[in-house]
Amino acid sequence: MVETILVTGAGGYIGSNAAEYFVKKGYRVAGTVHRHVAERFAKLGARTIRADLTEAQSIPLLFRERIDYVVHIAARASDVGRDEWFREANYESVKRFASAAMEHGVKRFVYLSTSDVYGLHDFHGEGEDDLRFDETASNPYPKYKILSEKWLAENLPPERFSCVRPCVVYGRGDTSITPRTIAYLKNAPVVFHFGKWSGRNRWPLAHVENVCRVLHAAMLVPEAGGKGVTVLDSKRTTLGEYYREIADEFLGGKRLREATIPMWTIRPVAWLSSFLSRNRDHPLFDPTLYALDTVAHNLDFSNRRMLSWLAAAGLEEYVRGEG
Repeated sequence: MVETILVTGAGGYIGSNAAEYFVKKGYRVAGTVHRHVAERFAKLGARTIRADLTEAQSIPLLFRERIDYVVHIAARASDVGRDEWFREANYESVKRFASAAMEHGVKRFVYLSTSDVYGLHDFHGEGEDDLRFDETASNPYPKYKILSEKWLAENLPPERFSCVRPCVVYGRGDTSITPRTIAYLKNAPVVFHFGKWSGRNRWPLAHVENVCRVLHAAMLVPEAGGKGVTVLDSKRTTLGEYYREIADEFLGGKRLREATIPMWTIRPVAWLSSFLSRNRDHPLFDPTLYALDTVAHNLDFSNRRMLSWLAAAGLEEYVRGEG
């Protein structure tokens, strides 16, 4: 019997890639969409469910047909916005949805979290066994991802859930990081790095194909039950290298002039951006305080657990340039 996967947020960037991936793997896919539907998902012919997961009455409708696995990707993803927006979309709705999935016999609930649950400071190759949640997180995005992961661990049988924590996701159809970087590089006469790393800090890239493969592994392998995994490409890319790669690919090989300035010189600007963007879905201008801390630190994690789960599922890491 062909198994059915419900992918939430299938109209978005990661969700549409995941839906396409699972269709190609031979699963029957149903996908929830809210406002927008990515062209990739629209072309799949998968069952489309219009739903707002923040509305409790929408959730029972998702289980009118048998669902074997849930891959929960839908979320509010931004470095700005009101706390209550994130609480409802990234925490309260997760609790309702995961509870309904358990009641309807879903084999495993795979939750897309973020590596930001570890915090934004310098890392030097730590793996999941070494890492702890950043309990001081004040930005609502990681704050409610942490609370959701804790709730799942406290309320679901460990064999029936898993958490996938991607780093900076990029690749086919990226509507977030890549366009934001292109706009910055296109308009900046000088590309600034902030703080002590001078652009030599690791920029933790996670190709969207690797995110999809790890979601698949997290869904299937026994050792993934009740645990979280960091998704990070094995190839180490510094922030400076990333900027130059983007310039080569999208800006005709534009030669970048780079400079490093102290954090204190830019933090007031970042604070202003965050303050003026507090009621917005996207930043008014870059950098926000959250974005500043992201680019100014060495986010160098281990991906040993990721590679282990992929191997257990009979999958391999996707490497840029494979096609």
